[in-house]
Amino acid sequence: MSKTTDATTDVLRLPAERLYAHEIAALLEEDKKEEKPAGWQLSPKAVHKFIVGGKAAGTDITAKYIGHNRLVEIAIATLLTDRSLLLIGEPGTAKSWLSENLTAAICGDSAKVIQGTAGTSEEQIRYSWNYAMLLANGPSNDALIKSAIYRAMETGTVARFEEISRCASEVQDALISIMSEKTIAIPELAKEIPAQRGFSIIATANTRDRGVNDMSSALKRRFNIIVLPAPANLETEVSIVTKRVAEISANYRLKASLPTKDAIEKIVTIFRELRMGQTLDEKQKLKSPSGVISTAEAISLITNSMALAGSFGSGAIADEDLAAGLQGAVVKDEDKDKLAWKEYLENVMKKRGAEWRGLYNSCSEMNG
Repeated sequence: MSKTTDATTDVLRLPAERLYAHEIAALLEEDKKEEKPAGWQLSPKAVHKFIVGGKAAGTDITAKYIGHNRLVEIAIATLLTDRSLLLIGEPGTAKSWLSENLTAAICGDSAKVIQGTAGTSEEQIRYSWNYAMLLANGPSNDALIKSAIYRAMETGTVARFEEISRCASEVQDALISIMSEKTIAIPELAKEIPAQRGFSIIATANTRDRGVNDMSSALKRRFNIIVLPAPANLETEVSIVTKRVAEISANYRLKASLPTKDAIEKIVTIFRELRMGQTLDEKQKLKSPSGVISTAEAISLITNSMALAGSFGSGAIADEDLAAGLQGAVVKDEDKDKLAWKEYLENVMKKRGAEWRGLYNSCSEMNG
């Protein structure tokens, strides 16, 4: 016999609209007299506050995106028009996170998602069929399987298209007529589905995927494009990592104390230097690894270090816990990356004095 449980405690990952339901409720209360765009549950200013943080009806609204405030304003303004939004950036620049939270704030449902891959088909963008029902009774509304974009069009809400440049070019181009005409034609049923007011698409694309399936000029013209930069400085990136590690570790119920500011600063320093190919003081050039050394990787590394410390250590993150994650994060290509990492250890970390000595020793042991 099944027992009733609190969904917020047993689900591995909650969508943004449920994770921050109390914040959205507070914003709805504060925002109830404001005029809303068609299909929006919140006014543009309330959506902006949900993303960048603030206070509403006595409730603290946490910042979901730490970075360029103006970019958030431009993104929200874009969704007020008939143009869709394309967020571009390096891995780990919070494209998907921003897309999800914008959608959660605007329409309270971030689940209308298409995940772009090499196997994504045109049917996943438009519609497909339940073939058993199709063979038995022919084309019908009951046999129709609606895509996320189809459902967003008929409800006047926002659909998300993750990693759009991972899809084949002909699949991407299936969007052109939808975004231009704001309809989906279903010739089998001799009808068209018009988009209701409020419909839009937020797509994301990874700059590392350039050349995989370049988007056509025709498709790009249908989007307002915003390039999300990597965190501008060490302090900003430390703030992002600190915030997300605290949120994720609470959700995973990790049996370890949160990392110290010093530990986070060391990891972020290493990642920024390897990413930029030089030390923070710009005095020494470095070899960059072949893999992605992103903010998201730093968050994952520290979260895994907490899991190690909680399950096999003292409960406090030690240098050996961080070193275990660093080895895997940096060395993706065995030959090239191992050399770059070894040079960093010997030429940079080793020379940074007593504060870095423990981490250097642990990393050297892992590096073999």
